[in-house]
Amino acid sequence: MENQTTVAEFVLLGLSDDRTIQVFLFLVFLPIYLITLVGNMLIMVVIRIDPQLHTPMYFFLSNLSFLDICYSSVTVPKMLENLLATKKTISLGGCIAQIFFFTFMVGTEVFLLSAMAYDRYAAICNPLRYSTIISHRICVQMVLGAWISGFLDSLVNTLFLINLHFCGPSYINHFSCELPLLLQLSCTSTFANEMVILTFSMTLGFASLLLIVASYVRIIGTILMISSSEGKQKAFSTCVSHLSVVLLFCGAAIIRYMRPASGYSDTSDKLVSIQYSILTPMLNPIIYSLKNKEVKTAVRKLFKK
Repeated sequence: MENQTTVAEFVLLGLSDDRTIQVFLFLVFLPIYLITLVGNMLIMVVIRIDPQLHTPMYFFLSNLSFLDICYSSVTVPKMLENLLATKKTISLGGCIAQIFFFTFMVGTEVFLLSAMAYDRYAAICNPLRYSTIISHRICVQMVLGAWISGFLDSLVNTLFLINLHFCGPSYINHFSCELPLLLQLSCTSTFANEMVILTFSMTLGFASLLLIVASYVRIIGTILMISSSEGKQKAFSTCVSHLSVVLLFCGAAIIRYMRPASGYSDTSDKLVSIQYSILTPMLNPIIYSLKNKEVKTAVRKLFKK
């Protein structure tokens, strides 16, 4: 170890080494990022000013929109900078910070989506007791629980990460720092880090996914028992937006992180990362706006004013 140099910064190879393609990608991803910011801010403002949207479901949606703004801002600005920069580097501290906040936001979003699934379960399966089960105090506790769980998951992974030594290579074949990619570049054993991911992160993640699946099993069972087709359609319509977001985010994340370590640097993984880290935060407000009549009505009122 004495003869090995310590890596102080990494080079992010990004999506392409062709200058023309890099400029093209900048012109593609910049509008996507701006749409993400404006769309999610619009959802937050609409929910804030419209009294009819002061319900648990929209309280969770407002938090999801804020989370998506933070989530996309962890990686996209640096990616846009590197698409135009000649020196596409990120410091070791910056890389670890990016991993910390990215893991924080990903974990929090998974927990928040599970809380939203439980909210839909209570609304459809226990409509008479809904206001008691999902009170404002319970909503705040679930949202705080999501943020705290995401923070703890990220903190534990980062504490084990800062003890690693990096001596080269210093190239990351991706547009951002991700935990599995950084572990591959470590000169010291990553056994403890892998155990933390398996025992802590995976346990929390699968527990959240299990809650989502269990909620929708009960929801589907309840909807099938409704006699009228109109009632079935109305009940299911309240879940379509949330279910679409769950499939977009969790589906892509599972595909990305359940792949073997040897396959982390190929083009398909980069495309999957773009899906859940860049496109999903942009699509979330669009999905909720297009599929939700109350949100569309509130947006029209806002623009009329």
